[in-house]
Amino acid sequence: MERTLRDWRAVLVFVGPALLLYALVVLVPILWSLGYTVYEGSPIAGFKFVGVSNYLRLLEDPTFWKALWFGTKYALFVSAGQVIFGLALALLYAFYLKKSSVLVRTLVFLPVVLPTVAVAQMFVKLFAIAPQYGLVNSLLSAVGLESAVQAWLGQGSSAFWIIGVMDIWKAMGFYAILLFTGLVDIPEETIEAARLDGAQGWTLARFVVLPLLAPITVASLIFSLNGTLKVFDSILALTNGGPGTATTPLTLYMYKTSFTYGEYGYGSTIALTLALQCLLVTLLIFWRARRSGT
Repeated sequence: MERTLRDWRAVLVFVGPALLLYALVVLVPILWSLGYTVYEGSPIAGFKFVGVSNYLRLLEDPTFWKALWFGTKYALFVSAGQVIFGLALALLYAFYLKKSSVLVRTLVFLPVVLPTVAVAQMFVKLFAIAPQYGLVNSLLSAVGLESAVQAWLGQGSSAFWIIGVMDIWKAMGFYAILLFTGLVDIPEETIEAARLDGAQGWTLARFVVLPLLAPITVASLIFSLNGTLKVFDSILALTNGGPGTATTPLTLYMYKTSFTYGEYGYGSTIALTLALQCLLVTLLIFWRARRSGT
Protein backbone atom coordinates (compact mmCIF):
# COMPACT_ATOMS: atom_id res chain seq x y z
CA MET A 1 0.00 0.00 0.00
CA GLU A 2 2.77 2.40 0.96
CA ARG A 3 4.59 1.57 -2.28
CA THR A 4 1.43 2.33 -4.27
CA LEU A 5 0.98 5.66 -2.49
CA ARG A 6 4.54 6.67 -3.45
CA ASP A 7 3.80 6.05 -7.13
CA TRP A 8 2.38 9.39 -8.35
CA ARG A 9 1.03 7.76 -11.52
CA ALA A 10 -1.06 5.30 -9.50
CA VAL A 11 -2.28 8.13 -7.26
CA LEU A 12 -3.18 10.17 -10.36
CA VAL A 13 -5.18 7.28 -11.83
CA PHE A 14 -7.12 6.58 -8.64
CA VAL A 15 -7.62 10.12 -7.32
CA GLY A 16 -7.38 12.19 -10.51
CA PRO A 17 -10.94 11.62 -11.85
CA ALA A 18 -12.49 12.47 -8.48
CA LEU A 19 -10.33 15.61 -8.15
CA LEU A 20 -11.20 16.67 -11.69
CA LEU A 21 -14.94 16.18 -11.05
CA TYR A 22 -14.69 18.10 -7.75
CA ALA A 23 -12.87 20.95 -9.47
CA LEU A 24 -15.47 21.15 -12.25
CA VAL A 25 -18.49 20.97 -9.94
CA VAL A 26 -17.24 23.01 -6.95
CA LEU A 27 -14.08 25.02 -7.58
CA VAL A 28 -14.82 26.36 -11.08
CA PRO A 29 -18.27 27.80 -10.10
CA ILE A 30 -16.69 29.40 -7.00
CA LEU A 31 -13.96 31.06 -9.07
CA TRP A 32 -16.52 32.05 -11.71
CA SER A 33 -18.73 33.61 -9.05
CA LEU A 34 -15.70 35.38 -7.56
CA GLY A 35 -15.03 36.98 -10.95
CA TYR A 36 -18.62 38.26 -11.15
CA THR A 37 -18.12 40.33 -7.99
CA VAL A 38 -16.29 43.03 -9.97
CA TYR A 39 -18.99 43.28 -12.63
CA GLU A 40 -22.59 44.41 -12.76
CA GLY A 41 -25.35 43.31 -15.11
CA SER A 42 -26.79 40.02 -16.30
CA PRO A 43 -26.31 37.59 -19.23
CA ILE A 44 -29.21 39.30 -21.05
CA ALA A 45 -28.25 42.96 -20.46
CA GLY A 46 -24.51 42.28 -20.60
CA PHE A 47 -21.81 42.82 -17.99
CA LYS A 48 -19.86 45.96 -17.15
CA PHE A 49 -16.67 46.12 -15.08
CA VAL A 50 -17.26 48.15 -11.90
CA GLY A 51 -14.21 47.27 -9.78
CA VAL A 52 -14.95 47.28 -6.04
CA SER A 53 -18.31 49.08 -6.35
CA ASN A 54 -20.25 45.95 -5.33
CA TYR A 55 -18.19 45.68 -2.14
CA LEU A 56 -18.73 49.37 -1.32
CA ARG A 57 -22.47 48.97 -1.98
CA LEU A 58 -22.49 46.02 0.41
CA LEU A 59 -21.19 48.20 3.24
CA GLU A 60 -24.01 50.73 2.76
CA ASP A 61 -26.83 48.26 2.13
CA PRO A 62 -29.13 48.03 5.22
CA THR A 63 -30.96 45.00 3.78
CA PHE A 64 -27.67 43.11 3.58
CA TRP A 65 -26.81 43.83 7.23
CA LYS A 66 -30.34 42.90 8.27
CA ALA A 67 -30.08 39.59 6.36
CA LEU A 68 -26.63 38.93 7.86
CA TRP A 69 -27.95 39.49 11.39
CA PHE A 70 -31.04 37.36 10.79
CA GLY A 71 -28.95 34.50 9.36
CA THR A 72 -26.47 34.63 12.25
CA LYS A 73 -29.22 34.75 14.88
CA TYR A 74 -31.08 31.92 13.18
CA ALA A 75 -27.93 29.76 12.87
CA LEU A 76 -27.02 30.18 16.55
CA PHE A 77 -30.54 29.39 17.78
CA VAL A 78 -31.25 26.46 15.45
CA SER A 79 -27.78 24.87 15.70
CA ALA A 80 -27.90 24.99 19.49
CA GLY A 81 -31.37 23.41 19.43
CA GLN A 82 -30.46 20.71 16.92
CA VAL A 83 -27.30 19.60 18.74
CA ILE A 84 -28.69 19.89 22.30
CA PHE A 85 -31.92 18.01 21.52
CA GLY A 86 -29.97 15.53 19.38
CA LEU A 87 -27.58 14.91 22.27
CA ALA A 88 -30.44 14.47 24.74
CA LEU A 89 -32.12 11.97 22.42
CA ALA A 90 -28.84 10.08 21.89
CA LEU A 91 -28.33 9.79 25.67
CA LEU A 92 -31.93 8.61 26.00
CA TYR A 93 -31.39 5.93 23.35
CA ALA A 94 -28.10 4.71 24.81
CA PHE A 95 -28.79 4.70 28.56
CA TYR A 96 -32.55 4.32 29.01
CA LEU A 97 -34.23 2.87 25.93
CA LYS A 98 -31.22 0.76 24.77
CA LYS A 99 -32.37 -2.04 22.39
CA SER A 100 -35.99 -0.90 22.55
CA SER A 101 -35.01 2.47 21.06
CA VAL A 102 -35.32 1.28 17.44
CA LEU A 103 -38.96 2.39 17.10
CA VAL A 104 -38.28 5.75 18.80
CA ARG A 105 -35.22 6.32 16.62
CA THR A 106 -37.29 5.61 13.49
CA LEU A 107 -40.07 7.99 14.54
CA VAL A 108 -37.64 10.77 15.51
CA PHE A 109 -35.66 10.31 12.28
CA LEU A 110 -38.80 10.38 10.09
CA PRO A 111 -38.94 14.21 9.72
CA VAL A 112 -35.37 14.17 8.35
CA VAL A 113 -36.47 12.31 5.22
CA LEU A 114 -39.66 14.31 4.70
CA PRO A 115 -39.55 16.94 1.93
CA THR A 116 -38.92 20.39 3.38
CA VAL A 117 -41.80 21.90 1.41
CA ALA A 118 -44.22 19.33 2.88
CA VAL A 119 -43.03 20.08 6.42
CA ALA A 120 -43.29 23.84 5.77
CA GLN A 121 -46.84 23.49 4.46
CA MET A 122 -47.78 21.50 7.56
CA PHE A 123 -46.51 24.35 9.77
CA VAL A 124 -48.33 26.91 7.60
CA LYS A 125 -51.58 25.04 8.25
CA LEU A 126 -50.82 24.69 11.98
CA PHE A 127 -50.36 28.45 12.42
CA ALA A 128 -52.91 29.65 9.85
CA ILE A 129 -55.38 32.42 10.66
CA ALA A 130 -57.25 32.63 7.33
CA PRO A 131 -59.39 31.46 5.62
CA GLN A 132 -59.89 29.48 8.83
CA TYR A 133 -57.95 29.07 12.06
CA GLY A 134 -55.15 26.52 12.14
CA LEU A 135 -54.66 24.14 15.07
CA VAL A 136 -52.77 26.65 17.25
CA ASN A 137 -55.25 29.50 16.83
CA SER A 138 -58.18 27.07 17.21
CA LEU A 139 -56.82 25.84 20.55
CA LEU A 140 -56.23 29.40 21.77
CA SER A 141 -59.77 30.35 20.75
CA ALA A 142 -61.22 27.22 22.38
CA VAL A 143 -59.65 28.00 25.79
CA GLY A 144 -60.86 31.62 25.71
CA LEU A 145 -57.58 33.27 24.67
CA GLU A 146 -59.10 35.01 21.67
CA SER A 147 -56.77 37.98 22.19
CA ALA A 148 -53.76 35.70 21.58
CA VAL A 149 -55.05 34.61 18.19
CA GLN A 150 -52.82 36.23 15.57
CA ALA A 151 -51.14 35.86 12.20
CA TRP A 152 -48.09 34.01 13.52
CA LEU A 153 -46.29 33.93 10.17
CA GLY A 154 -47.29 37.49 9.33
CA GLN A 155 -45.03 39.01 11.99
CA GLY A 156 -41.25 38.87 11.88
CA SER A 157 -40.79 38.15 15.60
CA SER A 158 -43.14 35.15 15.80
CA ALA A 159 -42.20 33.89 12.30
CA PHE A 160 -38.55 33.63 13.42
CA TRP A 161 -39.42 31.29 16.29
CA ILE A 162 -41.72 29.16 14.13
CA ILE A 163 -39.03 28.73 11.44
CA GLY A 164 -36.50 27.87 14.15
CA VAL A 165 -38.73 25.31 15.87
CA MET A 166 -39.59 23.71 12.53
CA ASP A 167 -35.95 23.30 11.51
CA ILE A 168 -34.92 22.01 14.96
CA TRP A 169 -37.73 19.43 14.90
CA LYS A 170 -36.90 18.39 11.34
CA ALA A 171 -33.14 17.90 11.84
CA MET A 172 -32.69 16.83 15.47
CA GLY A 173 -33.23 13.16 14.53
CA PHE A 174 -30.19 13.30 12.23
CA TYR A 175 -27.96 14.70 14.99
CA ALA A 176 -29.38 12.18 17.48
CA ILE A 177 -28.29 9.32 15.22
CA LEU A 178 -24.90 10.95 14.58
CA LEU A 179 -24.22 11.40 18.29
CA PHE A 180 -25.62 7.96 19.08
CA THR A 181 -22.95 6.38 16.86
CA GLY A 182 -20.36 8.23 18.96
CA LEU A 183 -21.91 6.92 22.17
CA VAL A 184 -21.86 3.34 20.86
CA ASP A 185 -18.09 3.67 20.28
CA ILE A 186 -17.40 4.52 23.93
CA PRO A 187 -16.01 1.31 25.52
CA GLU A 188 -18.46 -0.32 27.91
CA GLU A 189 -15.55 -0.97 30.31
CA THR A 190 -15.01 2.80 30.67
CA ILE A 191 -18.66 3.36 31.59
CA GLU A 192 -18.64 0.46 34.06
CA ALA A 193 -15.38 1.67 35.67
CA ALA A 194 -16.90 5.14 36.13
CA ARG A 195 -20.03 3.60 37.69
CA LEU A 196 -17.92 1.54 40.09
CA ASP A 197 -16.24 4.80 41.12
CA GLY A 198 -19.66 6.21 42.00
CA ALA A 199 -20.46 8.21 38.85
CA GLN A 200 -24.17 8.07 38.06
CA GLY A 201 -26.69 10.07 36.05
CA TRP A 202 -25.60 13.63 35.27
CA THR A 203 -22.17 13.12 36.90
CA LEU A 204 -21.47 10.20 34.56
CA ALA A 205 -22.63 12.20 31.55
CA ARG A 206 -20.77 15.39 32.55
CA PHE A 207 -17.36 13.94 33.43
CA VAL A 208 -17.16 10.77 31.33
CA VAL A 209 -19.58 10.62 28.40
CA LEU A 210 -19.54 14.22 27.16
CA PRO A 211 -15.70 14.56 27.09
CA LEU A 212 -15.40 11.30 25.15
CA LEU A 213 -18.17 12.45 22.81
CA ALA A 214 -16.60 15.88 22.22
CA PRO A 215 -15.10 15.16 18.73
CA ILE A 216 -18.50 14.00 17.40
CA THR A 217 -20.21 16.97 19.10
CA VAL A 218 -17.79 19.41 17.45
CA ALA A 219 -18.37 17.77 14.05
CA SER A 220 -22.16 17.97 14.62
CA LEU A 221 -21.86 21.65 15.50
CA ILE A 222 -19.87 22.37 12.33
CA PHE A 223 -22.40 20.46 10.19
CA SER A 224 -25.30 22.25 11.82
CA LEU A 225 -23.85 25.79 11.70
CA ASN A 226 -22.81 25.46 8.08
CA GLY A 227 -26.22 24.06 7.18
CA THR A 228 -28.22 26.69 9.06
CA LEU A 229 -26.11 29.61 7.78
CA LYS A 230 -27.03 28.40 4.28
CA VAL A 231 -30.72 27.89 5.07
CA PHE A 232 -32.88 28.50 2.01
CA ASP A 233 -35.64 26.03 1.21
CA SER A 234 -37.45 26.01 4.56
CA ILE A 235 -37.70 29.82 4.74
CA LEU A 236 -38.63 30.11 1.06
CA ALA A 237 -41.46 27.60 1.57
CA LEU A 238 -42.66 28.99 4.90
CA THR A 239 -42.47 32.80 4.62
CA ASN A 240 -40.57 33.58 1.38
CA GLY A 241 -38.45 35.89 3.53
CA GLY A 242 -41.40 37.99 4.70
CA PRO A 243 -43.14 39.89 5.99
CA GLY A 244 -41.05 42.41 4.04
CA THR A 245 -37.48 41.25 4.61
CA ALA A 246 -37.99 40.31 8.29
CA THR A 247 -37.07 36.63 7.77
CA THR A 248 -34.68 36.98 4.83
CA PRO A 249 -31.26 35.32 5.31
CA LEU A 250 -28.27 35.98 3.05
CA THR A 251 -29.05 32.99 0.83
CA LEU A 252 -32.53 34.23 -0.02
CA TYR A 253 -31.32 37.82 -0.44
CA MET A 254 -28.59 36.59 -2.78
CA TYR A 255 -31.11 34.50 -4.76
CA LYS A 256 -33.58 37.37 -5.20
CA THR A 257 -30.83 39.86 -6.05
CA SER A 258 -29.36 37.59 -8.72
CA PHE A 259 -32.34 35.84 -10.25
CA THR A 260 -35.29 38.16 -9.55
CA TYR A 261 -33.59 41.52 -10.07
CA GLY A 262 -30.88 40.27 -12.48
CA GLU A 263 -27.96 41.77 -10.50
CA TYR A 264 -25.54 38.89 -10.86
CA GLY A 265 -22.49 40.87 -9.75
CA TYR A 266 -23.99 42.10 -6.52
CA GLY A 267 -25.58 38.69 -5.88
CA SER A 268 -22.15 37.05 -6.26
CA THR A 269 -20.70 39.54 -3.77
CA ILE A 270 -23.38 38.54 -1.23
CA ALA A 271 -22.62 34.85 -1.91
CA LEU A 272 -18.91 35.52 -1.27
CA THR A 273 -19.65 37.06 2.14
CA LEU A 274 -21.76 34.02 3.02
CA ALA A 275 -18.90 31.66 2.05
CA LEU A 276 -16.49 33.72 4.17
CA GLN A 277 -18.92 33.62 7.10
CA CYS A 278 -19.15 29.80 6.90
CA LEU A 279 -15.34 29.53 6.68
CA LEU A 280 -14.86 31.87 9.64
CA VAL A 281 -17.34 29.95 11.82
CA THR A 282 -15.67 26.61 10.98
CA LEU A 283 -12.20 27.97 11.78
CA LEU A 284 -13.44 29.44 15.07
CA ILE A 285 -14.92 26.11 16.15
CA PHE A 286 -11.73 24.24 15.20
CA TRP A 287 -9.61 26.83 17.05
CA ARG A 288 -11.81 26.63 20.16
CA ALA A 289 -11.84 22.81 20.06
CA ARG A 290 -8.05 22.65 19.69
CA ARG A 291 -7.52 25.05 22.61
CA SER A 292 -9.75 22.91 24.82
CA GLY A 293 -7.86 19.77 23.72
CA THR A 294 -10.84 18.15 21.97
